[in-house]
Amino acid sequence: MFLWLGLVLVLWINFETWQRDYAQPASPAATVAPSSSATSSLGSRIPQAAPPTTPPASTPTTAPAAAASVAAAASNVLTTALEPAREIRVRTDVLDLDISLRGGALVRADLLKYPQVKGQDARVRLLNDGRERFYAIQTGLTDADGGAHPTHLATFETAQSSFALADGQDEIRVPLTWRDDAAGVTVTKTYILRRGSYRIGLEYSIDNRGAAPWRAASYAQILRDDPPVERSMFSVESYAFQGPAYFNGTKYFKIDRTKIAESELPREVTTGWIAGMQHHFVTAVVPTEGQNYAYALRTEGNQYLLSTTGPTVTVAPQSGTTIKETLFVGPKLQAQLKTSGPRLDLVADYGMLTLLAEPLFWLLEQAHNLVGNWGWAIIIITFLLKLVFYPLSESSGRSMAKMRLLTPRMKNLQETYKDDREKLGRAMMDLYKREKINPAAGCLPILIQMPVFFAFYWVLLESVEMRQAPFMFWIQDLSSRDPLFVLPVIMAGAMYAQYKLNPTPPDPIQAKVFMILPFVMSITFAFFPAGLVLYWVTNTLLTIAQQWNINRRIEAEAKKTRTG
Repeated sequence: MFLWLGLVLVLWINFETWQRDYAQPASPAATVAPSSSATSSLGSRIPQAAPPTTPPASTPTTAPAAAASVAAAASNVLTTALEPAREIRVRTDVLDLDISLRGGALVRADLLKYPQVKGQDARVRLLNDGRERFYAIQTGLTDADGGAHPTHLATFETAQSSFALADGQDEIRVPLTWRDDAAGVTVTKTYILRRGSYRIGLEYSIDNRGAAPWRAASYAQILRDDPPVERSMFSVESYAFQGPAYFNGTKYFKIDRTKIAESELPREVTTGWIAGMQHHFVTAVVPTEGQNYAYALRTEGNQYLLSTTGPTVTVAPQSGTTIKETLFVGPKLQAQLKTSGPRLDLVADYGMLTLLAEPLFWLLEQAHNLVGNWGWAIIIITFLLKLVFYPLSESSGRSMAKMRLLTPRMKNLQETYKDDREKLGRAMMDLYKREKINPAAGCLPILIQMPVFFAFYWVLLESVEMRQAPFMFWIQDLSSRDPLFVLPVIMAGAMYAQYKLNPTPPDPIQAKVFMILPFVMSITFAFFPAGLVLYWVTNTLLTIAQQWNINRRIEAEAKKTRTG
């Protein structure tokens, strides 16, 4: 069973790698055809905005009109070379941002609590206004009827050149002002940042002092240069999803840009969000719940433009209104994601094993709250899982212990029927029936544990809470491999000890395979996250202790039966 499971694991890894590296690209019709582009004020080649696609029939008339205006605004950037705009700096205890006064776009975001490499000063840069890897969140107001609006190309003003969260302060507000004196309209675009939070509030306060109604629809778009990730079995990061994603209120979509037609965009969404995904970190836009927003995606080469456009709002003369949205720029901290948008915690993507992985992470989090160390939390949860499966393990362990006692009798049968395998098989089955032994009982616990194992793998791979989390001694990052390969060596020794506690397979070739399998498995696990190897080592040691105890009790019962 170990051999087959190892073979399945190897085949699965090879298939996933092959699909990522050599899968045939989709038809060009699925993406926007490349076209001419120009350099924007932020120093990036921006994809040509395609003509708006006809939305579903249920979309309100205001949403496609606004979407068309957004597409036109994006096209203007391609035809006009703009001078660099002034930027203001905003700093909290967890974020260091640059906001461009052209459009009030978020063009740089450094995560102050997350070093790129543990022990070094350089921080993870999530948003970036560099020429090679442009990544920004652009927001604004627009309207299908044209006219002046505070789009992501408009010029804003602010009284300060920088904002910082002071000691004892829990919130800062960053107001940016845009005016249309001819229409008598003033729009104040305010970013709201809070201590310890990666959630960023966005408010548009519209004040119409003109004589005519003023119409506008809010929109937000994630624009990114996103080259493919180089895949390698030696890098856990290469197996995490990177690219655009969205939630439509009921289902979460990760968009394969070679198969955009399958992503169901453009479409209308009432309660959802859009996101730019990468390993451990995410940028997201969460529109106002309960209102219809049009979601759309444009791609060109390695670039994508994922956008959401709200319904048109009409502001009567001599009145005002407020439009609110939410942004998220930071690590995939599930506690913060859950409070930032409907099921935004899905961006911590556990794949098909989410039903198992989510409760596992919750248990790990509770254990971590008690002991303050993720490594000890893994050990505690492994022990608890062993207790849960104890009745099943006890039953299979007793069968294995009885088979171990029958080893001499099985060898006698092999000698007696060494030239007739059919009679040997019948004799063995008769022996099992008389002794009430199920030879397959030892496989059942392994089969049940495998989904838990894979769920643990994705929890350790995707949970940013365990990124660079230390255990003790030489293990200073549970989400990456053991740098000294000590745990894989311990794992090989533990698995070999477990093999010796179990009955020797009757087939000598099979026995040799089982003998070398612990070393093969340890070599494979050497490149897995240290936290996963820690789980497997702990589970194996607990299994050894349990099986040793069962063997001791079964031998004592057998001896008592013989003497009685």
